[in-house]
Amino acid sequence: MGKFTYENSIRIDFDDRLLLHLQTVIGNKLRRSESFFFSWRDDPSVGDGRSAVWLHAGSAMSFKYYGSRTPRLNRMWLEALAFTANSPSGLYVVPEPEDLAPTSTNGDRQLHDLG
Repeated sequence: MGKFTYENSIRIDFDDRLLLHLQTVIGNKLRRSESFFFSWRDDPSVGDGRSAVWLHAGSAMSFKYYGSRTPRLNRMWLEALAFTANSPSGLYVVPEPEDLAPTSTNGDRQLHDLG
């Protein structure tokens, strides 16, 4: 499990594989100076509701991975996540689709035009 931290106060656990996909989509949007909401379903231990944060170029955030291996990116999942990020409701987690177009593990280079 990896950890997404926002403004040093909000910390949420995500699977390393999902976290890498989120980091790639978030990085691509912010690189283009596009602000957007990011929301997720809370764990039952913290109320089982939903949380959302406004992401912008000045946001302080970090992505902490606990596995030593970089997961392989699924282009179809990146496209699905980017689609949500470009919607009025903002980025939210969708189930991973079957990987029909494999990509490398370097999220910064091959998907710079995604979304």
